[in-house]
Amino acid sequence: MRQYILRRLLLMVPTLFGIVLVCFMLVQFVPGGPVEQMISQIQRGQGDRGASTDQRITEEEIQNIKAYFGFDKPIHVRFFSWLGKVLKGDLGESYAYDEPVWDVIISKMPISLFFGITSFLLSYIICIPLGMYKAVHNKSWFDTISSVIIFSGYVIPGYALGVLLIVFLGGGSYLDLFPISGIVSDNFENFSSMGKVFDFLHHMTLPMICYMVGEFAFLTMLMKNSLLEELQKDYMRTALIKGSTFNMAVWKHAFRNSLIPLTTRFGEIFTLMFAGSILIERVFDIDGMGLLSYSSILSRDYNVVMGIILLASIMGLLGRLFSDIMYVVVDPRIKYK
Repeated sequence: MRQYILRRLLLMVPTLFGIVLVCFMLVQFVPGGPVEQMISQIQRGQGDRGASTDQRITEEEIQNIKAYFGFDKPIHVRFFSWLGKVLKGDLGESYAYDEPVWDVIISKMPISLFFGITSFLLSYIICIPLGMYKAVHNKSWFDTISSVIIFSGYVIPGYALGVLLIVFLGGGSYLDLFPISGIVSDNFENFSSMGKVFDFLHHMTLPMICYMVGEFAFLTMLMKNSLLEELQKDYMRTALIKGSTFNMAVWKHAFRNSLIPLTTRFGEIFTLMFAGSILIERVFDIDGMGLLSYSSILSRDYNVVMGIILLASIMGLLGRLFSDIMYVVVDPRIKYK
């Protein structure tokens, strides 16, 4: 197992290099970068130099702007220069925020981390027992009604559900039970400690439902179908013939085996800090990683885009390795060579 983990870690190096190389080249070739944006601002009279609207920029000035952003060098030189800084822990400066990329990402990460980890834990805590109950009581009235509700939630996009929740529960047209924007109230600082916790959770309720709805349905049905498959296997019949009760056979034998398909999702916990939904964050006015990624792409903030891609790729690769390790934990029969 140790050798397998070591090989996987070593393979991550060229894989990560290939990912960032391709993404760097794609990002650099996208038109409308910082050089074009500054030239456009100067021509419109919005630059630092205060040029008039109809003033033309000389070629020398264009070259100076390119040199300022480092675009006067060939793309392979820019890539290895960026990579050298990354190896030193420097992701560069954000063009849009005029701050280090690390500071920009860290400032947006806590809220996305809260959404990601909370939705991950709640989904597994609720979906595993619910899926088991549906499997044990397959084709019962509870299974039928819950399946209708689950699939209804699954087919509704998170952002569309957010709009519906605002209309019905956020004071849109019916009940006014939850706030519809932001993560805390304007007078948050005046609340007590418990009041601050309640206010934060109060603001997060509707967005959290939108974040969870798709994953909730998927995990519940995956758990149900996986357990149903295990209940039909020979070892379950053997356990029952030997005198084991049905509940004991489910918990002692079928439950652990039914978790194997779900382990493929365990690795997502490594990418949760970069989780985010652009549309959900737009609907509820939440400034998280999803909105940061979207705005950085629109503004051609290359360093922030590459910083997010790099960190998300590292976490994604580690997450896949973690999923493989969890396979062995759940099913010791699995061996890696």
